[in-house]
Amino acid sequence: MGFNNHGIDAMIRNIEASSYQGILGINIGKNAATPIEHAADDYLICLEKAYAHADYIAINISSPNTKNLRALQGGDELSALLETLKNKQAHLHAAHGKYVPLAVKIAPDLDEAQIEDIAHVVKSVQMDGIIATNTTIDKSSLGNHALAKEQGGLSGLPVRGKSNQVLKLLAEHIDGALPIIGVGGIMEGRDAAEKIRLGATAVQVYSGLIYQGSALVKDCVAAIR
Repeated sequence: MGFNNHGIDAMIRNIEASSYQGILGINIGKNAATPIEHAADDYLICLEKAYAHADYIAINISSPNTKNLRALQGGDELSALLETLKNKQAHLHAAHGKYVPLAVKIAPDLDEAQIEDIAHVVKSVQMDGIIATNTTIDKSSLGNHALAKEQGGLSGLPVRGKSNQVLKLLAEHIDGALPIIGVGGIMEGRDAAEKIRLGATAVQVYSGLIYQGSALVKDCVAAIR
């Protein structure tokens, strides 16, 4: 799908027209048509426009639906992008008198060396948080299902194991230096509790809400307690 939407300006108009009273996270990423070497330009534009409206901003470098986006997870590319965004955050903090945390969102399709590199970078540039994980491109769990050859990321139960493995290794390498938001395959309360046990500070739910509805939130809170 890519990030199919009407763009950052339309999103800001929607937020300004909303009566929502809660924690608002805004997810930003590069346009599909933007060359990867100019990706930072898109992130900077989105960060500047979203800053005043957000309680936190997710730096999405891991959606499998935008071509080459995951290349930004590499050491040098990641360091350059995050340093640029942290510098912009400092200027926006001064301009708005409001500090909006930045959390980078990573993929579940990473090996331990990649996870260690990411952990090193996010600690060295002093990111405010890390979100683990996005959807997976590994369709092996679907077997011979007709949809197994579809493009894009797989969410829900099939991503849970991979997401948890990344979360566990990431927590070991982060070692408490910054909060981790655990996401991926939370279909019932005990899945959320497992994320906390593996090192997450907080959790997010997406697909589980489709199947369980808002009762899933209550179940998660009870299980975590």
